[in-house]
Amino acid sequence: MCTLPLKIESFNLKCYRYYMISYLSGKVLKKGEKSIILNVSGVGYRVFLSSKRLSDSRLKPGAGLNVFCYTNSKKDPWEIYGFFLEQELELFEFLMKISGVGPRAALEASAITDLKNAVENNDSVVLSELFKLGNKKAQAIIFELSRKIKNQSKKISSDDEEAIMALVKLGFKKAEAKDVVLSLT
Repeated sequence: MCTLPLKIESFNLKCYRYYMISYLSGKVLKKGEKSIILNVSGVGYRVFLSSKRLSDSRLKPGAGLNVFCYTNSKKDPWEIYGFFLEQELELFEFLMKISGVGPRAALEASAITDLKNAVENNDSVVLSELFKLGNKKAQAIIFELSRKIKNQSKKISSDDEEAIMALVKLGFKKAEAKDVVLSLT
């Protein structure tokens, strides 16, 4: 993954993670089973959406749409996954780090409303949506999310804070650095 712009002291730039295509705004040209074609200034982008988002009644040809995007360049051809909310994209990126969870499963799981709260409260109704992805994937997602939730509730010592800041200076996002440090303690 490319992390640009680089932190250059003289320019005082923050380090952000950029993808080839991070956001699209246009009109829906065509709606398929798993994706849409989004017309952005005369260029059609195939954007995969979760089944929940594809079933949205407002999503019809000619409708305006803004989506946050994840560009998957690990496969040939490249694929673009779209999200209506930035929080869905962040959850998708977290889920993609889980072994055995691919982009399609992460896309469907990221669209589940309040997935984090469902894992925290063991909400069987919401979690049953997750098991449509298969038992192994669902269990892996629940395990990793519950671990992340547990890490967020831990107290951070001054040594941990120092380690987090060192990782941030190396280019990690603060949240990622915190997860790594807390998983080691």
